[in-house]
Amino acid sequence: MTYRREEHVLIPESDLEGMSVDTLAVRAGQIRTGQLEHSDAIFPTSSFVYGSAAQAAARFGGEEPGNIYSRFTNPTVQAFESRIAAMEGGERAVATSSGMAAILATCMALLKAGDHVICSRGVFGTTNVLFQKYLAKFGVDTTFVGLTDMSQWQAAVRPETRMLFIETPTNPLCEVADMEALSGLARANDALFVVDNCFCTPVLQRPFEHGADVIIHSATKYLDGQGRCVGGVVIGPNTLMEEVYGFLRSAGPTLSPFNAWVFLKGLETLPIRMRAHCDNALELATWLEGQGAVDHVFYAGLPDHPQHELAKRQQSGFGGVLSFTVKGGREEAWAFIDATRMISITANLGDVKTTITHPATTTHGRLSPEDKVQAGITENLVRISVGIEAVEDLKTDLQRGFEALENYRQGTV
Repeated sequence: MTYRREEHVLIPESDLEGMSVDTLAVRAGQIRTGQLEHSDAIFPTSSFVYGSAAQAAARFGGEEPGNIYSRFTNPTVQAFESRIAAMEGGERAVATSSGMAAILATCMALLKAGDHVICSRGVFGTTNVLFQKYLAKFGVDTTFVGLTDMSQWQAAVRPETRMLFIETPTNPLCEVADMEALSGLARANDALFVVDNCFCTPVLQRPFEHGADVIIHSATKYLDGQGRCVGGVVIGPNTLMEEVYGFLRSAGPTLSPFNAWVFLKGLETLPIRMRAHCDNALELATWLEGQGAVDHVFYAGLPDHPQHELAKRQQSGFGGVLSFTVKGGREEAWAFIDATRMISITANLGDVKTTITHPATTTHGRLSPEDKVQAGITENLVRISVGIEAVEDLKTDLQRGFEALENYRQGTV
């Protein structure tokens, strides 16, 4: 078929080969209809029509490519999948209804009863619950270990170990995993190495380049970036993603076309947003270190962070999430949080608006007291997802928190 440039309906991937993640964030995966729209199209339809009964049979039987039903085939969702796969350097992506659905779909597709998972303790609290409570019901056993202690990982390996699962950096203590060491351990034991790359995104970190087999995102966070929609995505080789896709086709934890379109728009600004998040977070972390009411700041961008040099090797930036402990306990942490006026008190992260939360009673609130202790989730811990506001304005708002702590200490509150 001969056509003019302006008649392209699909931008060939070869045209983008070798281009940077900044360009891929804007251009990869775009599908143009016959209307030749410049912005990504949205296809809010549940089903698709066929030219004949024979074509319908061929589509449903997998003999002919094309859209069938939006539970598992939709052009807008496919555009988002193609773009994030290109940005991560993966073969294929499968989008899901949430970040937790992405983890569930990965486990249901790639694990079976009797399999064993090794998971770092420093994961999102609900991830811990998913492994410990629900997957256990289906015969999948999980051992939780310290992210940075390789001896614990090695000791936890069993003949039936089939997956190593991590977040790096972790939520909320910003620990950083040695991905190459863990990928080597996984390969040596015929296990998959799965990395939740939510905190860094492909702009700051490329886990496939460090040995990951599968990458997972909560698209709700930085990929969207403005707190508008919930979604997730799994990226990996086609052989594995075909299994994840098959689970979605049957079980249905599917990303909606509208949410996929919102995420496409979010990806377009992801590179510039991530750099702004990093700049603000580093300045804020440095400032917090100098506050007398702060015991400790957790942020890999600080030179005294135990994995600072590792983070410099694996990441091109340190991310937008930090946490710190205030002197005292829960009452002091809550007093600090409640004194802020501009910063949003919410457990979401990755937003252009700065958010603040108390992990022990929100994101990790469902963990047992023992699990909280092992994960380092203390009652005086505060997490901030640093947005892109003027950093001096953020300091002004946080200063209200320190004034509240001083008043609390003096008994004037």
